[in-house]
Amino acid sequence: MFATPSQSDVRRFFCETWGKRQAGQPLTPLETLAADWIEQHPEYHIDLIDVEAALAAQFQVEEGRTNPFLHLSMHLSITEQVSIDQPRGIRAAVEKLAARRQSLHEAHHEVMEALGEMIWASQRSGLPPDGEAYIANVLARATR
Repeated sequence: MFATPSQSDVRRFFCETWGKRQAGQPLTPLETLAADWIEQHPEYHIDLIDVEAALAAQFQVEEGRTNPFLHLSMHLSITEQVSIDQPRGIRAAVEKLAARRQSLHEAHHEVMEALGEMIWASQRSGLPPDGEAYIANVLARATR
């Protein structure tokens, strides 16, 4: 998408992509993936209509509301991880979880939790992200 996207870049991307999908305009392959995930989250559609409001919006944990831009970005990240099987084994782990849940969408939401746990552990320890632990976490979810 971008070399190092800013918060504004990410929010503009999702808003513009949704606007293009709504208008029936052609989309790039990345925009198509993003628009498909946006469609599966109607609760976020209102957040994507007004770019300026999206840029100004604050999503505080205390409010109990998910940041739609972070959530959609994680869907795209997981989609990319699966498409290139990086870290190695993530494709099979996600496929197994999706089969168990009978929903790729629900599987993605569980993978997001595992991804968040891996990032949190990495930040807390000061060590690089542990891809093996991440995949093990996803596989453990597929057996529950």
